[in-house]
Amino acid sequence: GVFRDLNRLEWLILDHNPLSSLTHETFLGLHSLVYLSMVHTSLQQLPHPSFCQHMPALDWLDLEGNQIQTLNFSILKTCSKLEVLLLMDNSIKRIPESTFQSLLKLAELNLSSNKIMELPKNTFKSLSKTLLKLNISHNPNLRIHPIHFSHLTHLQSLALEGIEIQDIQTKMFLPMKNLSHIYFMKFQYCSYAPHVRSCKPNTDGISSFEDLLANMVLRVSVWVMAFITCFGNLLVIGMRSLIRAENNLHAACIKVLCCADCLMGVYLFFVGVYDLKFRGQYNRNALFWMESVECRTIGFLAMLSSEVSVLLLTYLTLEKFLVIVFPFSNLRPGKLQTGVILSSIWLMGFIIAVVPLLNEEVFGNYYGRNGVCFPLHSDRQEKPTAKGYSTGIFLGLNLVAFLVIVISYSSMFCSIYKTGINATDLRSRLHRDVAVANRFFFIVFSDALCWIPIFLVKVLSLLEVDIPGTISSWVVIFILPINSALNPILYTLTTSFFREQVEVLLCRWQRRHTLKKDRKSLTSSTIFMEPPRAPCCQAPAYLQRLSLIDADPRYA
Repeated sequence: GVFRDLNRLEWLILDHNPLSSLTHETFLGLHSLVYLSMVHTSLQQLPHPSFCQHMPALDWLDLEGNQIQTLNFSILKTCSKLEVLLLMDNSIKRIPESTFQSLLKLAELNLSSNKIMELPKNTFKSLSKTLLKLNISHNPNLRIHPIHFSHLTHLQSLALEGIEIQDIQTKMFLPMKNLSHIYFMKFQYCSYAPHVRSCKPNTDGISSFEDLLANMVLRVSVWVMAFITCFGNLLVIGMRSLIRAENNLHAACIKVLCCADCLMGVYLFFVGVYDLKFRGQYNRNALFWMESVECRTIGFLAMLSSEVSVLLLTYLTLEKFLVIVFPFSNLRPGKLQTGVILSSIWLMGFIIAVVPLLNEEVFGNYYGRNGVCFPLHSDRQEKPTAKGYSTGIFLGLNLVAFLVIVISYSSMFCSIYKTGINATDLRSRLHRDVAVANRFFFIVFSDALCWIPIFLVKVLSLLEVDIPGTISSWVVIFILPINSALNPILYTLTTSFFREQVEVLLCRWQRRHTLKKDRKSLTSSTIFMEPPRAPCCQAPAYLQRLSLIDADPRYA
């Protein structure tokens, strides 16, 4: 052996030397060696029958970045003093159950970035009293068994990055009472180790290790969006109930739409409330929360709100399309038909939202895939039925509805434009066309702003593209509720009919206030005479200028 006379050598570093093979006499004479590093030496196998035969004091062995394929008990049987064994980035495929039985002092074992497909259940049993750090990350085909770590009661750090744990359970990690650091492939896995002080990754962009909502922007925004959504829709419901509508059926549809959109605000309020409840200790409650009835209920409400709103917007668009494009046809639904259609839309939305709750074996925890309880992002753990179901909703039903709305509004604008070509007042026609175009643009734009990002996220997740968690959080908190927040503005608050009716109400209130004031100032000898009608209470302008676009508030 080349090192025969180096009896007092303690450190030996042979990194980046082409040592494709070693003999059992290579390290002859290294009785005092405690540290051996052979990093990236193209080593294909360790010498048999005993690697440490001539290095009895060796306690640190670094074999990173080689091409070692086999590892067994006979190779390591004389390495009883070994405390650190680093075998990352090799080509190890199989490790027999008895491989580490002789390593009575091993404190750190690194088997990351190999090709290990299976580990026997008791692989680490012999290391139960000494092992403190274990790294088996980035073995993508490795299947983790529930009892792999049951003997490692002294383990302090466990790295499982890059490993999809198909059947992850809380009991996998409970025996490791001293575990303080754990590293997973996904943030969601952290909820299965609630007793561990530090877990990485510590956020999925939506939630963090400490909080249900990961950052201050999300925490504030969820309350703002909830308030805007609920207040706006409740205001419209109240105002629509007070104001006499020319088309009661259309007004009823708008109020039903507001009820559906209000549910989205309720969903956001509950997310905000539970964020406050779990503040600073979310990971300890994450698994309980995502599997709870409360999480499934608010997820159900969000899905119900989203789908009923989509279906109602599609119905309102088609109704408006028939009136504008075919103004002389008798295709307008009556009171009974409208009631049946609205009931059917709610029933369909309810069925869509409730079906995943009826069979957990088929759909899994459909709504509890993340902290905000909304099934937007697909992953490998999701059951095939659940993945197909959500794809059918978001990329099937909702995409078709979006295309119907875009095509219908485009056709309506073309029809209105052609109708006004023969108008004598060019300036008036141009002004009207611009107003209609702006209104239709904002309606379609709000739908696109809401649905296109959701379509993209769903497609990318199906293609297994790594989507940053921050994008998902923005979609759920900002993009998903945007239609619910804007619908009251687009379909009521900005319409000429609504504005004029509000003006009439204000004028009437002003008249009553003036009359009461005048009555109080009259003496008993004064003869009361009704004051002239306030000019602001004249017939609304929309009654003075009947046209195709103004005669029916649905055109507004």
